[in-house]
Amino acid sequence: MIVPLWSLLLLATTAAELSNLAQQAAQAGQTEQAEKLWRGALDLDRRYFAAAFNLGLLYTNASKWEEAAAILTQAAVIQPSDFNTHYLLGAAHARLGRGDDAIRAWRLAERLHPERVGLLQLLIVEYGKGRYFSDAAQTARAALALAPAEVNLRLMAIKAFQDAGETAEAAELARETVKRFPQHPRANFEHAFHLQRAGENKEAFRYLETAMRLAPEYEEPFFLYGDLMVKMGQPAEALAPLRKAIANRGDFVAARIALARALMQLDRLDEAAGELDEAVRRDSKQPQPHLLLSQIYFRLGKEDRAREEKNLSMRLRRENPATLEVAQGRAFR
Repeated sequence: MIVPLWSLLLLATTAAELSNLAQQAAQAGQTEQAEKLWRGALDLDRRYFAAAFNLGLLYTNASKWEEAAAILTQAAVIQPSDFNTHYLLGAAHARLGRGDDAIRAWRLAERLHPERVGLLQLLIVEYGKGRYFSDAAQTARAALALAPAEVNLRLMAIKAFQDAGETAEAAELARETVKRFPQHPRANFEHAFHLQRAGENKEAFRYLETAMRLAPEYEEPFFLYGDLMVKMGQPAEALAPLRKAIANRGDFVAARIALARALMQLDRLDEAAGELDEAVRRDSKQPQPHLLLSQIYFRLGKEDRAREEKNLSMRLRRENPATLEVAQGRAFR
């Protein structure tokens, strides 16, 4: 039976009493009533932490992120030593796409409980999104010290080190990870990636083959295998793995570009042009397909089309330099 809100209000005279009634209403599934009661408690006492936190939790559970962020910000001011408040506030900001605000909240939570590996993983991801690569790498080291046997954390750390330009550390961690988890597909892929960067292609192919066997639905090993074949001048051997990568992920533009390169090496220009047209359809801001199309049209004697595609490629490169350039890191402030 739902108790009318006005009758509950008659029973309560303090913020604590209203907050307790709100808790009972929430536990009974009466969320709208609980919200009004907690709002009423805060009207009586704006610094009543239990009402602010629980209202923020209510909004979080309902995915009302703007409301959650606003009330949890108030709760964090009331009680800055509460870990859960900062944690939930960071989650709300992250959901709203406010990465820097999420980081600030989670860093406050980290100071209170630096041993929470799950929180550190969230920070690693958010640092990476914001291009705070050095901060991500530093956080990854702290997390690894706490949970060295966690394979997903190791994979996150490999990427963090790589993004931060710490390639030797990334390569060594990849080597250790695949040794420890030899049946993990991505561990094999990560080790192969660093092997091929070091010019050890034969060994890289061996680990890529293991990754492809263990997880045929995982597109990255097939792409890297095929891309390496193209770069090594073996286009015929590149076709099947690249097509498999595309079959696994239709919007994999880099794989379509690599496939087009292989087809161009085999002088199958019409097929290559078809793959590049599809790449353009999938990502209209990418300049590379147009550059390759210009080469195809030139080889076909269509010089006007070749010139158009080249000019379009140059314009897109000016307008979207990030599509070809490595993202530069920055420090979080």
